[in-house]
Amino acid sequence: MSAPRIDLTAMVDLAFLLITFFIMATSLAKPKAMDLAMPVTENHPEGVPETRTMSVCLGKDNKVMWYMGMPEKPLTTPKIVDFSKAGLRTVLVAKSKEVKQASGKMLIVILKPGEHSVYSNFVTALDELNITGIQSYAVANITPNDIDMLKQQGAF
Repeated sequence: MSAPRIDLTAMVDLAFLLITFFIMATSLAKPKAMDLAMPVTENHPEGVPETRTMSVCLGKDNKVMWYMGMPEKPLTTPKIVDFSKAGLRTVLVAKSKEVKQASGKMLIVILKPGEHSVYSNFVTALDELNITGIQSYAVANITPNDIDMLKQQGAF
């Protein structure tokens, strides 16, 4: 007499049906990414007017310092804002409109994360630039002049 044989064909069919069901029913998480175009290292002798340039320095405790012009000699007094809707976003919209009316061209923002700022603040600042429609921006290293201004404002 031979040993009883168990037919596992139905079990294999069931396993493949379950695998197929879970593959079809599962929605895969889509990555959320924002395109960041870094500038090409070419020399542009014409430069950009200081009146169109806005520096945004990220400090500690979710504080943001902004000013118009260059760090050696800012055209406006550096001011501290936060990441609320009435903070950085309002400043970006107002200055963008002001530059557009004065020169007919777009505002250029230089984003400078400080050593005490956190990564989430950098991402939030990039999101604010995207939300407000600022198309010309660059990420740069923070300068010693910027650090001194952040210290004076208590954000470093």
